[in-house]
Amino acid sequence: MTHKAACLAVLGTGSDVGKSIVATALCRIFANRGLRVAPFKAQNMSNNSGVTPEGAEMGRAQIVQAEAARTAPHCDMNPVLLKPVSDLGSQVVLNGSAWMDASSQSYYRNKDFLFAESRAALDRLRGAYDVIILEGAGSCAEVNLMANDIVNLRMAAYAEAPVVLVADIDRGGVFAQIVGTLACIAPEQQARIGGFVVNRFRGDLSLFRPGIDWIEQYTGKRVFGVLPWFRHFRIEAEDAVVIESPRPFQPTEAAEPAIAVIRLPHISNFTDFEPLTQLDGCRLVYLEQPQALSAFCAVILPGTKATCADLQWLADSGWRGHLLDYAAGGGHLLGICGGYQMLGTWVRDPDGIEGAPGATAGLGLLPVETVLKAPKTTTLTDFTWDGIAGRGYEIHMGRTQPPEACSLMTVQARNRQTCADRDGCVAADGRIMGTYMHGLFDTPAITRRWLAGIGLTRIEVDRLHGPAARDQAYEHLAAHALAHLDIEALTALLPTSLRERLR
Repeated sequence: MTHKAACLAVLGTGSDVGKSIVATALCRIFANRGLRVAPFKAQNMSNNSGVTPEGAEMGRAQIVQAEAARTAPHCDMNPVLLKPVSDLGSQVVLNGSAWMDASSQSYYRNKDFLFAESRAALDRLRGAYDVIILEGAGSCAEVNLMANDIVNLRMAAYAEAPVVLVADIDRGGVFAQIVGTLACIAPEQQARIGGFVVNRFRGDLSLFRPGIDWIEQYTGKRVFGVLPWFRHFRIEAEDAVVIESPRPFQPTEAAEPAIAVIRLPHISNFTDFEPLTQLDGCRLVYLEQPQALSAFCAVILPGTKATCADLQWLADSGWRGHLLDYAAGGGHLLGICGGYQMLGTWVRDPDGIEGAPGATAGLGLLPVETVLKAPKTTTLTDFTWDGIAGRGYEIHMGRTQPPEACSLMTVQARNRQTCADRDGCVAADGRIMGTYMHGLFDTPAITRRWLAGIGLTRIEVDRLHGPAARDQAYEHLAAHALAHLDIEALTALLPTSLRERLR
C-alpha cells in the first residue's frame, strides 16, 4: 500500500489568533521526536512570500514552518498564494508561479480547479513525510464562504485530519469565539474538532481554570492548553496586521538610535527587517503618518506589491516631501525591491502589470528607471557586497538596470546557476542605495557593513543572527508549547502507529 502521512489540522476562530504559531510549534516538536514533518496551507493570502530551492514562490509562513520542521520548503506546502494588489484583487501564485491576476469574483469561479490542485499538492507531501501539519486561514466558520472553502474544514475533511481549534483570549470573547465557531458549522464538522488551544493569555492562569472547565463541560471537547503571551523570543509574523497603524515616533523617545521603515499600504516582505529588531542598542520602528525624519539614523523603503500605487501614496500623503528633505539633509535611505524601484527616476508599466498602463515618477534619488514586465523573477541569490558574501532571494516583476559604475552588488548565482550579474544601485556619496535583495540582513557581516555605513559602528551583531536566530526561536517556541500544552493529548489525535513512534 502506498505510504500516506497522517495529518493534523490547526484551524482558528478568526484571523491572527495564533494558528501559525501553534502549527510552527508542532512542526518543531514532532521534528525533534524524529518524525519527518511538513507544513501545509492550501491557500495563503499574504504579501510576505519567499523562494524555495527550486526557485518557486510560496508564503513566508510556510517557509518558517518548514524551517521549524527542519525540511526544505517546497511550493507543495503552499500551492495557492494570493498576493493582494487592491481591496478587490490579487495576484494568484499557483504551484510556485504567478498564474493570474484575479478579482474576488473571478477567483471564486476557479475554486474547484484550485481545490483539486491543492489536494494534489497535499497528496504529494503525504507520500514523502510522516505527518503533515495543516494550517487554516482566517476563521473556519465563515458561513458565507464555506461552500467554496479550500483551506479550512473542507481540506481537513479531505485529509481525514482531526482539528485543533485555536482561539485568542487577548482580544476578548474567547468563550463566544469557541462556542460561536461550533454553532456555525455542521455536526460532522463539529465532530472533526478534537479540542482547543487558547492563545495569548496574560496574568494568573489559575484564574482561568473555571473557564477551561466551562469550555470542556459545555462543548464536550478538550482544552489542550493555554499558551501565555511570550516576549523572550520572536517568531516571524505572517500578516502585516502586526505592523498596522503604527503611531508617530520621535527618536528622542528612546535611549538608543532609531531606524525607520515606511509602512507602505501594500508593504511586502517586512520580515526582511526582523534581524534588525533583534539588535541591542538600536530601535527599528514603522512609520505610517508623515513626519520629519531628520533624527533617524536611516530610513528604509520596503518591498511593495503595488509600486506605482504606493509611489502615488507617498506623494498624496506628504511622505514624498519628507523623504526628499531627509535625503537632501544627508540622511541614509535604503530601498529594497519595490522600495528600490521607488528611489529611481521612473517606474514604467507599459503592459498594465499593476493596473492601467502608464508611468509613475519616482523619487529621483538614484539614476535608474524600472520597467514592470513579466515573467516574475523568483530566485535564491548568492551575492557579494564590498567583498562580503551573502545569500538572499528575489521576487519582482520589474527590470532595473543600474549604470555599471554605481551598481551595488555582484550576483554570483541564481537558483544554483552561476552568473556574473549586477544588482542594485548606490549614489556617489553612498547615502542612498537600493537593491532587489530580500533577506539582506540575514547575513551578520552584511548587517555589520550596512550599520557601519549609517554610522552605527558600535552596534554588535551576534553570530546568532538571521537563520541561526530563527532556529533558536523555534526551539524556544517548542519548549514554550511543551510547557503549556498537553502534547500527549494532542498526539492522541494521531493514528496509533504514529503515536507509538512518538513515545
